[in-house]
Amino acid sequence: MINSLLIANRGEIACRIARTCRDLGITTVAVHSDPDADALHTRTADIAVRLPGATPADTYLRGDLVVKAALAAGADAVHPGYGFLSENADFARAVTDAGLLWIGPPPAAIEAMASKTRAKELMGIAPLADVTADDLPVLVKAAAGGGGRGMRVVRELDQLKAELEAASAEAASAFGDGEVFVEPYIEGGRHVEVQIMADAYGTVWALGTRDCSLQRRHQKVIEEAPAPGLPTGLTDTLHTQAVRAARATGYQGAGTVEFLVTADGRTHFLEMNTRLQVEHPVTEAVFGLDLVALQIRIAEGHRLDESPPRPHGHAVEARLYAEDPARAWTPQTGTFHRIAVPDGVRLDTGYGDGDTVPVHYDPMLAKVVAHAPTRAEAVRKLATALERATLHGPVTNRDLLVRSLRHPEFIEGSADTAFYDRRLHELTTPVPAPYAPLAAALADACGRSRIGAWRNLHSQPQIKRYRTEPDGTEHEVRYRHTRDGLTAEADGVRVVLATPTRVVLEVDGVQHPFTVTAHADRVHVDATTLTPLSRFPDPSSQQAPGSLLAPMPGTVVRTTDIAVGDHVTAGQPLLWLEAMKMEHKIIAPASGTLTALHATPGLQVEVGTLLAVVQEASEEPTP
Repeated sequence: MINSLLIANRGEIACRIARTCRDLGITTVAVHSDPDADALHTRTADIAVRLPGATPADTYLRGDLVVKAALAAGADAVHPGYGFLSENADFARAVTDAGLLWIGPPPAAIEAMASKTRAKELMGIAPLADVTADDLPVLVKAAAGGGGRGMRVVRELDQLKAELEAASAEAASAFGDGEVFVEPYIEGGRHVEVQIMADAYGTVWALGTRDCSLQRRHQKVIEEAPAPGLPTGLTDTLHTQAVRAARATGYQGAGTVEFLVTADGRTHFLEMNTRLQVEHPVTEAVFGLDLVALQIRIAEGHRLDESPPRPHGHAVEARLYAEDPARAWTPQTGTFHRIAVPDGVRLDTGYGDGDTVPVHYDPMLAKVVAHAPTRAEAVRKLATALERATLHGPVTNRDLLVRSLRHPEFIEGSADTAFYDRRLHELTTPVPAPYAPLAAALADACGRSRIGAWRNLHSQPQIKRYRTEPDGTEHEVRYRHTRDGLTAEADGVRVVLATPTRVVLEVDGVQHPFTVTAHADRVHVDATTLTPLSRFPDPSSQQAPGSLLAPMPGTVVRTTDIAVGDHVTAGQPLLWLEAMKMEHKIIAPASGTLTALHATPGLQVEVGTLLAVVQEASEEPTP
């Protein structure tokens, strides 16, 4: 019987596991890095143990420190969550060798399936050995871990060597294992997976299917259960293959078998994840189960029922990231003043109001899950909840999620893994919010001014300027103080109400309410984020043409073989930044001469740090 459990993870999964432990009466032990000293998972646990350091390699990937923490805190068991050490057989053995209970599959099963190369061998699939031009495109993939890290699509043979090296470096940083392999890249398929649950007595459940086709950088963004539009025969085939993989390894606990399904119904085994998945809540919603509670019961020696409960309804999950999809999915950091979603949907998050998103870890903020009797109802419910969510802080992918859920291709259930390759531009094209800047200005005026102090003269209008985030569009708005209050200098707009937090504008006879919240550097008007601008910009903030600034805090991991004075071409990679467990390529914005290079491997940079300067080649004079 488990009385105290250490959660060897952070963020939303640590909070989610702790929630089930509280329901079961189990004491929780958190581990935390220095940046996570006051993180939500640290605050909500009963006991917390510090892992000195900041990076995953120094903290959450140090199995020896985690086991030591469990023993020091008096824990009976260890739950690894997902990512980090969750698929590390040596860590599982270290846990059991220390006399602790491991909440996961046996180490032998982890070894059989956690390495994607060995898993494919077990399933009779051989990775590509000698890649030729005829094999292209191919996918470079990390043998360990998941979450899209250490993955690269290669379409040109001369790029293969560099991408192998980059994938290996990224995998080593994320998982402590730099092994990578190459497999054929199948375009236009759907990513479909089967959740399994197995006990120590030979019972294996196949808990339906999930569709996880909407992905960015090979990392899932929107998931749903069951996978829409699969014929019964194909679903049965996927269940059979998943159960066979579990039985072949003597599997116990929760796991996921992943497939790629082509348009003509052929299935390709991808991998088996020997852990809980990020998207497990949609399966929980459809089957009415708590998979973490089942994991704990199985580890304690309990049997599963002969058959799982019958599924009901449909569930959809969206991953909310602190990132800017329109700018190459650039991760964002900073303080979230407010994170909240409407009632009626499930929110799994590792952040609370006032928490800061650090640079060292994945930028996922939360998972929002909707369940309803039908798919259409679940999709509508989730889109509306996200649209109405309060997110006051760094830029997020919220607008992309809402527009994706409402896109006809997704609604009809035909979206595949190339959805964002085809649709990203249209899904990130800014949607005008013409009256949000005016609402912000009016609310600010109410907060600062005495509305009654009007003059019986025709005064000049007040002028405010704002920049809409993240698209950068600038707006100038004008308003006046009158004996009747505030009036807008905009055709067809009447100010019905203006307070520091609420503004109502009447436009062509229709009233539009706005909720306004101001923080130190930004103003939030409903779902629109605005940055107030000075009418007189500081000249010292201007950068020289061709300046390449760090788009995020991070570490310079490497530079190309270039030197000051070299000629570079537009789009040529100059250096790579590692931030939030991803590598980000910094390219030359135009052809010209590299006149400055301040970035060196190992350099820690903040947002806006000058990395390099490319002086654009002047146009040839017209004869």
